[in-house]
Order: sequence, then structure tokens, then C-alpha cells
Amino acid sequence: MTAAATSRSLFCAAAAVRAVLRYNFLLWHCDFTEKKGAMKGRTKTGLEILLSNPSPIKGKRVGVVVNQTATDRKLRHLIHLLQQVRDARIARVFSPEHGLWGAEQDQIAVESAGESELTIPVTSLYGETEASLRPAPETLEGLDALVFDIQDVGARYYTFIYTMAYCMEAAKRAGIEMLVLDRPNPINGVAVEGNILRSGFESFVGRYPIAVRHGMTAGELAELFNREFGIGCRLEIIRMQGWTRKSWFDQTGLPWIPPSPNMPTLETAAVYPGMCLIEGTNLSEGRGTTKPFELAGAPFLDSERFAKALNDEKLPGIVFRPASFKPSFHKWAGKTCGGVQLHVTERDAFKPYLTGIAVARAAKLLRPNDFAFRTEPYEFVSDRLAFDILTGTDNIRSLIERGVPLATIEESWLEELEEFKKVRESYLLY
Repeated sequence: MTAAATSRSLFCAAAAVRAVLRYNFLLWHCDFTEKKGAMKGRTKTGLEILLSNPSPIKGKRVGVVVNQTATDRKLRHLIHLLQQVRDARIARVFSPEHGLWGAEQDQIAVESAGESELTIPVTSLYGETEASLRPAPETLEGLDALVFDIQDVGARYYTFIYTMAYCMEAAKRAGIEMLVLDRPNPINGVAVEGNILRSGFESFVGRYPIAVRHGMTAGELAELFNREFGIGCRLEIIRMQGWTRKSWFDQTGLPWIPPSPNMPTLETAAVYPGMCLIEGTNLSEGRGTTKPFELAGAPFLDSERFAKALNDEKLPGIVFRPASFKPSFHKWAGKTCGGVQLHVTERDAFKPYLTGIAVARAAKLLRPNDFAFRTEPYEFVSDRLAFDILTGTDNIRSLIERGVPLATIEESWLEELEEFKKVRESYLLY
């Protein structure tokens, strides 16, 4: 064989090897991409499962309890999707706090209205009075079922789960079925934290004795409310597929739609089970800024001292950055607040409820004559402090006022939390 022939042979062999390697790489890349895509999109919501098999609503006139979060992964809304289901009819729409499309701020009454583009009557379940939170009997006339599909955020205070409970009670009285289309707990379904709501502290931000961070989905809570707390309606949960309890929302492949005006991101939801407590104080919880619940402060606080006091507590998974901010509305609107921004560094270790208590406690210790607990009416309640109905007890406030260490405050709920976990276990669907 000549040198030229040998060279051509070697070149061809090398080219063949490169072709095989390229082919194998492409196969691996396609397989990896497919698996990665499957992982990103593995969670199917209850809505998507219902659409694949709409038999539970076939031949029925239904009322739907929804807001802007009731979409599939292509961002198509439930109202429009169910209108395309043969032999099923949406006869009425019910909207929760913040309205059907999530435009209203917290504690703003929403009027019932007929949406012209829907040609379906819309009934608000968040009006001027506490009675408006429940569907009136006449709004259920002619219905065969209520369908609930709203994204929860995993905290006892979030009012949508109590709108669901009131609808379950109304369905029971009307003798109609209740369907809950399940969605993920966005801050995972494993972590459970906080004290249990005590009798006498029930409100629209806490109706039942459950933990603050309950670690359950709306469907699981519906089962718990129905059986454990005696609602007793005809209930069907349309379960998700592909959701695992340890998953955070950004691991589901689903699009994040802010469930309420001040819940813009998953990061907001992560801190909310604790930072919602700041609503019960005279500190700003960051409403009127681009970081609601991730900022906290007031004009009377020094941001450097506030951040140091909180960082000295060495709370897990969180760092506090000194921050100044000026809310455009809500508490301290137009005033420069000294405060902190919460930076979650390890979300699976982070304890949001203990952190929220730490923020209120530090402000009280630093400025005892300026810090105060809110005394104005809150969520239709005027005879108890907002902080107390949020914590579901007056004990946490008392411990803060006495300057009790954080570790002691946390210990105060551990025993009852273990009891709740035992009850909760029977209602987990995933």
C-alpha cells in the first residue's frame, strides 16, 4: 500500500470513528433532552387530568370557583377550556378574594358582576360582609356540582382554602357534589412548621386547627376539612399526576401565575408563612414595593442594627441584608423605611414561620416604644388583634412581648405540631 493510500485509509477510519462518536453523542443528547423535558413537565394538574377524562362533569351544570391561576400549562383558562367540553355547562362563576382576575388588593371588597365576554354570571365570594364569603343558596340553584381550581401557597393564612371550605359547606346544604382540581403545594409538601390554631381564634385567615405551614395540597386539605372537621359533603378530588412531595413549584414544569397581587414569585411564597405575620404589626411587610414580604421595616428602625440583630440569631437558610425602601402604598406609604431584605440561601432548611416571628421580635426589642401590634379590624375581625388571629393564639405575642428567646418560642409548639402531623398523615394523597 502506498503512503497516499495508507493516509487515505487512516483518514477514512478516523472519519468513521468521528461519525460514530457524533451519532452516539446525538443519541445521548436527544435522550438527555427528552428526559430533561420530561422532568420539567412531569406534573399534570387536576385541571389537565379532568380535561383528559371529563366524565365527572359530563351532563352537569357546574359552578366554577376560580381565579386567574386556573389555567393549564399552555396558560389556557379553565372557563374557556370547560366551555369546549361536550355535555357540560358552566352556569356560574364564583371568585375569591382579589377578584376573578386577581386585580384587587388585600381586604378590598369585590362586587359581583356579569362578565360580558364570558356571558356567565360572576358571583364574588369576598364582599363587604363576612356573610359574603359563603355562596348564597340562590346562587347554587340549578347546579349539579361546584368545581374548585385555585392555586394555594401552602400557608394557613391564605384565604382561598377557606373559600373552598365554605363552598364545600354550601354544596353539602344544596345536596350537590364538590370537585377539587388539585395543584401543587408550591413550597413543597414535606415541610411542616408552626403552632396549631386554638379555639377562639378562628377567622377567614384560619378556620381550623392546622399548622401554619401545613405541607398539604388544596385537595388534601379538602379531604381533611371534610372528614376531620365534619363538613361531610360529596367530595371528589381530581388528583395530579407526576407531583412528588419534596418538589418546589419551579421543579414542576408549570407556569407561575401570581395567585394574588402581592404574591409575584415563588420566592415570595417561600417567605410568606412567616412574613405574613408582619401584617399584624406596624411594620411594613413590603407591600407597595417590588418585594412584598421579602422586605420588612419602618421609619423608626435603623437598617444596620436591625439586620445585625436578626443575623445574630443564626436562623437556618436565611441572610438578612440591611435595606431602605419607600412603599408606594399601604403602611408607611411615601416614607423611607429602615429595614431588611430576606435572602433565602437554603430553602429546604429555611424556617419561614420562625423567621417571621424573629423579625417582629427583633423590632420589638430594638424599638420597644415605637413597635406596636396592629389594633385595627382585620379580615372581618375587630375583637382580637390581627397578630393573634394570624398566629391562631395570643401566646406567641405574649412570648414576644416578654422577650423570650426564639428557641423557647419554637419549643412551645413542637408537641402539638407532632400531633397534627399524625392527623395529617391520613389525608396525604401523594
